[in-house]
Amino acid sequence: MSGKRRLVGAAAVGLGALGAGELIAASRGGSVLDGIGRLAADYAPVQVVETMVAQGGAHDKELTRLGAALSAVAEATALALLPTRLRTPAAAALAAGTAATALRGANRSVAGAVGAVATAGVMRAGFRRPPADLGGVALWAAAGVGLFAAAETLVRREDRRHRERARRVGPMGSHAPVPEDGFGTEPGLSPLITQASKFYVADVNSRPPRIDPEQWRLSISGKVAHPLRLSLPDLAEQAVEFDAVMVCVHNTVGSGRSGNARWFGVPLTALLDHAVPDSGATRLVSRAVDGYTISLPLEPLRSGEWPGYLVIGMNGEPLPPEHGFPARVFVPGLYGQYSGAKWTTALELTDDSHVDYWWKRGWPADPLWVRPQARIDVASCGTPGSGKCTVAGVAWAPPQGVSAVEIRVDDTEWIPVELGAELAPSAWRRWRTVVDLPPGDHAIQARVTSRSGQIQDPVTRPPFPLGPGGLHTVTVTV
Repeated sequence: MSGKRRLVGAAAVGLGALGAGELIAASRGGSVLDGIGRLAADYAPVQVVETMVAQGGAHDKELTRLGAALSAVAEATALALLPTRLRTPAAAALAAGTAATALRGANRSVAGAVGAVATAGVMRAGFRRPPADLGGVALWAAAGVGLFAAAETLVRREDRRHRERARRVGPMGSHAPVPEDGFGTEPGLSPLITQASKFYVADVNSRPPRIDPEQWRLSISGKVAHPLRLSLPDLAEQAVEFDAVMVCVHNTVGSGRSGNARWFGVPLTALLDHAVPDSGATRLVSRAVDGYTISLPLEPLRSGEWPGYLVIGMNGEPLPPEHGFPARVFVPGLYGQYSGAKWTTALELTDDSHVDYWWKRGWPADPLWVRPQARIDVASCGTPGSGKCTVAGVAWAPPQGVSAVEIRVDDTEWIPVELGAELAPSAWRRWRTVVDLPPGDHAIQARVTSRSGQIQDPVTRPPFPLGPGGLHTVTVTV
């Protein structure tokens, strides 16, 4: 068999074996690919992670799964190149490593591990009688694609069941009328409240973990006088509604990794008052079901200087799974990466010895505050020859709030725009104006000023390591 045909055959066997393992894992509620993807997120160089987020955008999770599949097929191909006597121990080592990865994933089940072992077994069997012609290669490849499709069907069906179970928890909030800011509906302009289905999703898992709301409890432990274990009904009794924008640290100017919602959560001050922190407690650690942690200085949270919440609802409903069901920590004004963990299962009070997930990856330990930013959603000109163009968008500067938004055309003077009514200082604020422009192409920029006097940073900066900077710029043609 030629070297090229051998490689193609090995890749086809790898695809078929991985499809079989993924289907077996999916039948038990897990995934081999999700485990591999989480491993990449945990240990890939930060530059690789940043590139994936920047290039993948809203599809970064799908790209992560695709990358995991390609890497697994590449590993299978590499196994085929080993001497025969080494293939079995190499396949066993690969299975053990992948199984261990699956066991530490978000669902912490044996399903992914079983799938990894099954993948290695099918792969080893395929290498004993590798496909010798194009027909055999096509058969293995087609089997792999079909098995993947079947696995995806099972996973999506289980995800839908979990989503419905989360919805049945009941209303989470007062179901007050949708708030208004006086602007009504402007074609292309972001709504005042972002629907959960339109809200950005950012985390290190390919899929959200499945959590039984009846079994779930929030534990508050560590350096406290009164450890607590609270159910969702317990938390709902103490929860309040508040409006706030949430911004991802990867939200470059003009992008969509931000959203404004009406949240329902328990003030952290109330929970801390019940638990009574010890004198040695200096940090509050929010811990997700998969062990992911984010910690924040305790004193500003305890005093209320930083208003933080354990959120259990979003826009009148329970948190959707992808947004952290059944609970997440949120401190308005901090970037989401620093605000708190999704799928929170524990709040732990500890000292300064704790090391967070992102600190290990090279991000700074001090909390990152959201940079004031204005986004242009609409830049449209009316009938030809009129020259009148509508420019509108949203701006945020939490927690102080937006005091002014300005635009400029072709690097001329900044001019103020009309602001919609403010929901809350921590929420975003819509804005709009009409400008009269001469024929031709024109560059329009926007900037925001916060109530503290901070003007939007005009210097273009990448998200890593202190958050993005720059001015959103669009071009219109009259």
